[in-house]
Amino acid sequence: MPFAGYEMPVQYPTGIVAEHLHTRAAAGLFDVSHMGQAMVVGRDHESVAKAMERLVPADVAGLEPGQIRYSQLTNPEGGIIDDLMITHPQGEDGRLMLVVNASRKAVDYDWLRQNLGAGVALETIEDRGLVALQGPKAAEVMARHCQPVPELAFMTAAQALFDGIGCIVSRSGYTGEDGFEISVPEVDAVALAEALLAEPEVKAIGLGARDSLRLEAGLCLYGHDIDETTSPVEAGLAWSIGKRRRAEGGFMGAERILGELANGPARKRVGIAPEGRAPAREGAVIQDEDGKTLGVVTSGGFGPSVGAPIAMGYVAAAAAKIDTALDLVVRGKPIPARVAKLPFVAHRYHK
Repeated sequence: MPFAGYEMPVQYPTGIVAEHLHTRAAAGLFDVSHMGQAMVVGRDHESVAKAMERLVPADVAGLEPGQIRYSQLTNPEGGIIDDLMITHPQGEDGRLMLVVNASRKAVDYDWLRQNLGAGVALETIEDRGLVALQGPKAAEVMARHCQPVPELAFMTAAQALFDGIGCIVSRSGYTGEDGFEISVPEVDAVALAEALLAEPEVKAIGLGARDSLRLEAGLCLYGHDIDETTSPVEAGLAWSIGKRRRAEGGFMGAERILGELANGPARKRVGIAPEGRAPAREGAVIQDEDGKTLGVVTSGGFGPSVGAPIAMGYVAAAAAKIDTALDLVVRGKPIPARVAKLPFVAHRYHK
């Protein structure tokens, strides 16, 4: 199906549920080459970190070589232009590698070029693929092709050889499982993918299972759970704002974001567990038991690992407490639900 200007597989022959459960049990391979890869380039780490810290609330200056931070590009109003991964590549003190969402590449790149400032440039990477190997057997599979990558800590990256192919490998992902994202020259991407798919533990996974896996993991999808009106605090992403940044500010939208950190946001992203078997989809109105509108569902569907419908959405802060009773309006009828703890499935990142 069309997705952010690309033709993407929704599912393979075994179907979404089978792909989802296989990733939770073994290892799934996702082609995420539609994501944007880019480098922020300057004189040294201090200069590129200072430039990025004007645009994101994360502690970029504190990134050691090989470390990764998850953060958000924020606008002057404190909304999220995009969420992204920022890596300090090993041995490259004047460069930061960014991975951004496919649907926001053009917006992000324009924003970065306009706001990075003098002496710091954005270089987009157009000749590399990106694949993600996710699941509890991902490290075991990688060890056959790419030593010593399985020893990487969570949210770190390294240059490595995969069967002789030069890659940038990070221990990260979008499923809640242990796993790796592999940036590979496009000329070698098919060979690398085929080598992984030849392993008995690995199956190809499409967009459908990618969405159900990240929803169970309580992870935001840009354009659904977060957008240019949503702040990192109300989205439940305050954990990604470094202590020093909270004290110093100095980033786009700091007034709103620091105010919400101090006083609490008016609304909050929550997990939602509908009763019964009918899923509540994006856009479903969330009400209290008296019929008063509290918010809206931003992501919803069936959780194959949970064995039940699950959703996320925004509600007034007063209604965000775990186990608060809600109604979800589905096809004009209220369905009982409750606020549920996120994630729905415990994260199993490598420690």
